[in-house]
Amino acid sequence: MNWQAALVLEDNPSAPSGFAYPAVIQTGDGLVHITYTWKRRRIKHVIIDPAKLELRPMPHSEGPK
Repeated sequence: MNWQAALVLEDNPSAPSGFAYPAVIQTGDGLVHITYTWKRRRIKHVIIDPAKLELRPMPHSEGPK
């Protein structure tokens, strides 16, 4: 199976795994809101418009296990 990526929220290979408590909702206007903790020190809030996402190959990935 070939997996594709639509979005990368965080891309820092040197950062320790510190993302937790994710939550995702889609509001009435179609936007997707994602919140999660970053290094258990800060809360990140990302807003995504799914209509603007473009799929692309995921390099070096075998997909979820």
